[in-house]
Amino acid sequence: MTGETVLIAAFSARALAASARRAGYRPLVVDCFGDLDTEALADASRCLPARVQVGFTARPLMAALESLAADAPSPPIGLVLGSGFECNPRLVAKLADRFTLIGNDAETIRRAKDPRQLFGALDELGIPHPQTELNAPAACEDWLMKRIGGSGGLHIHRCPAKPRPDPRRYFQRQIAGEPISLLGLVSETSAAFAASRQWTSPFPRRPFRYGGAAGSLPLEADLEARLIEMSLAVTDALKLKGLVSLDYLVDDGTPSLLEVNPRPGATLDVFDDAAGTLFKAHVAASQGGDPAALVASDWHPPVARAAAFLYADRGPLTIGTVDWPDWALDRPRPGSLIGAGQPLATVLAEGDDIDAVQAVCAERLGRLETLLYDTSNEQGARP
Repeated sequence: MTGETVLIAAFSARALAASARRAGYRPLVVDCFGDLDTEALADASRCLPARVQVGFTARPLMAALESLAADAPSPPIGLVLGSGFECNPRLVAKLADRFTLIGNDAETIRRAKDPRQLFGALDELGIPHPQTELNAPAACEDWLMKRIGGSGGLHIHRCPAKPRPDPRRYFQRQIAGEPISLLGLVSETSAAFAASRQWTSPFPRRPFRYGGAAGSLPLEADLEARLIEMSLAVTDALKLKGLVSLDYLVDDGTPSLLEVNPRPGATLDVFDDAAGTLFKAHVAASQGGDPAALVASDWHPPVARAAAFLYADRGPLTIGTVDWPDWALDRPRPGSLIGAGQPLATVLAEGDDIDAVQAVCAERLGRLETLLYDTSNEQGARP
């Protein structure tokens, strides 16, 4: 147990806080939900509103982090950023002026999320990707419109017939394939990767909303080698470090790279172990260490684990007093008003077979949805 404090900021920081706590750190957390389990994991926490489209507002975020650091029992070793910052590299640069970033800096995030830079680099490397344009195509059928720096699939829409000009958008031809994501742990000297299967949870006007992931995904040897080769080339070209993820579509054995996320992602819940090895390795990568060696010697992930998001798709509700099952995470406080389509909780399943744990995860989503809506109705909560 290090006992050292570490700052964490993300839209939802529970997974990072849990990994940090397992690794022996004392997490100081800023996020947008303030869930029961996040509060229990954190040494101290602050809950701030933020919009998915624009992320955090600089002044209140800086004040919250300054307050946590000032009250900490020891000076924080640095700041770990999760989701919510890819759309605002300027804010990341401001944070770096005050705190030691554990992870990628503002310029690296900009390279990874700017479609001109990212897909230009992929072309130079000869890495397949869908046709990508900054301007709307003449015929929008079979094209997607994406928001630069978006996350969780909420930034992806089918291209409308006459999209409005918007410098925050780009366009990508829709292609077929199986969604496979690689969690990467990279540094200047080493890298390690783990593959997961991902799926969507469609909702009106959000057809590509993130649903969940299951891993470790067994891959045919040639495909695995190709994915790792491509991922190594990309992470080296973008100068990424720490925990990152790369999203692919694989069609008939041929992978195409869709996006690069230069931060710890949702599959931290899938791949982390009881010792928080991935958080330790993320810190090591940012401090010039050898994270792959740490993973090779100390990482003991489950054979198979799935994690899925539950959304309030049956309509808005107010959370009642819930007897939460132990496989449910991101638990809202009693009295929290959850809007239609918003995140409600996360469910986990673990076992020896990836297909089986994914099926259990789906069944638990249904059980938890029924529990939460029934509890809300029984207690007379008004949505």
